[in-house]
Amino acid sequence: MNNQTENPLIGKVRNFEERLKHNVEVFGSILVDGFHLLALFSIGATTVWAALIEFLRLVGQGYADVADILLLFIYLEIGAMIGIYFKTTRLPVRYLIYIAITALARILVEIVGAEHKTGYDLLIITGSILLLSFAVLILRYGSYKLPSDSRVTNHERSKSGIDALVDS
Repeated sequence: MNNQTENPLIGKVRNFEERLKHNVEVFGSILVDGFHLLALFSIGATTVWAALIEFLRLVGQGYADVADILLLFIYLEIGAMIGIYFKTTRLPVRYLIYIAITALARILVEIVGAEHKTGYDLLIITGSILLLSFAVLILRYGSYKLPSDSRVTNHERSKSGIDALVDS
């Protein structure tokens, strides 16, 4: 049989398959988005809960050390990262590096406060902070010189920036 005399039942079956495929894709997208929102709210609530418990511990203690304040900054940075991810669905890698730098600074303060001496551990931690700072610098420079699609106009969208590097 040729295509011009195709059975109308075959056309209906193809149409049904296309609609079914579309409905499955829509349902899958709804499930993924729902899980995404549930996970973000769970992580956000856990962060707020942990920060509140830490704050109440500090209030009960009666004072806060620099390490305690840096821990609260870590919670703040995690909250900011969750907020940015919630709004843009993009994970800001720089915030993860900021959290790592703050955590290393907190460890540095604790080591210096406990031992009051210098050693290789201090050198390793400060070197790690320096290395992470260079990583932030490189990321910021790269995002300025090679912007992603979200910061490029439609006219410039034809294989520019990071996408051109990824596709090559």
